[in-house]
Amino acid sequence: MAELFDSYKSNYGEAVAGSIRFSGLKHDFFLIAKADLMRRLVVERGLRQGGAKVRALDVGCGVGSLHPYLEGAFENLDGCDVSEESILRAGQDNPHVNYRACTTPSLPYEDDAFDLAFASCVVHHVPTASWLDFFREMRRVVRPGGIACIIEHNPYNPLTRLAVFRCPFDRDAVLLNAAKAASLFRQTGFSDIRSEYFLLLPSARPFARKIERLLAPLPLGAQYACSAHV
Repeated sequence: MAELFDSYKSNYGEAVAGSIRFSGLKHDFFLIAKADLMRRLVVERGLRQGGAKVRALDVGCGVGSLHPYLEGAFENLDGCDVSEESILRAGQDNPHVNYRACTTPSLPYEDDAFDLAFASCVVHHVPTASWLDFFREMRRVVRPGGIACIIEHNPYNPLTRLAVFRCPFDRDAVLLNAAKAASLFRQTGFSDIRSEYFLLLPSARPFARKIERLLAPLPLGAQYACSAHV
C-alpha cells in the first residue's frame, strides 16, 4: 500500500479529479464539505466546551489535501500516513501541520495524545483483517472524553460506486457501510456512536447544506461520517 501511494505523491489530486469528472464537480467541493463537517463535529461533540483547545490527528492523511481547508479548525493538527513520499509532499504544502510517517501497525503517538482522531476515506484501503486493529489504534491515541471519526464512501450510492471504479488507486477497495463502521467502533470500546450521510446535493449553498442535514439519516449521500466517544 505504501508503494502504491508513493507513486501518486505528485498527481494524487489529478487522479481523484479524473475519477469524479463525470459529476461536473471539482475535488475542492468534496474537501470543503469534509472540512465543514469536521468543524461542526468538534462543536457538536463538545470538544470546545470551556474554551478547550483541540489537538487533532488525521490518520492516513496522504499528501494533506484536506489540511488547507482545516486551517484554524484546531489549535494543533498532526497527520500520519504509510506513504513516506506522501508525507514529504504534505509537509512541503502544509508547514503548519506536524507530519509523521507510520511504518508499523501501531500509530507513532503516545496513548491519549489527541482530543480527536479522524480518517477520511482511508479504511477501505486497509485490509479487512486489520480493520479492528485500525480502530483500536484510533481509540488508543484519543484521550478519555475525546472522539474519533471516520469518513467513508457510501456503498449504496451508485455514483460513488462509479467514482470508486474510475479511481486508479481504489480498484481493490473494500467499501464498508455505516453499520459496519459503527460495529467496529462498538467492538473496540467506543460509545455514543453516530452516523450521518452527506454530499448529496451538488451545491455548497446554505440552503443545500440545510437540506442535506435534514436528509442525513438516510443512506443517500455520496459519503458518510461515523463518529464516537472514547
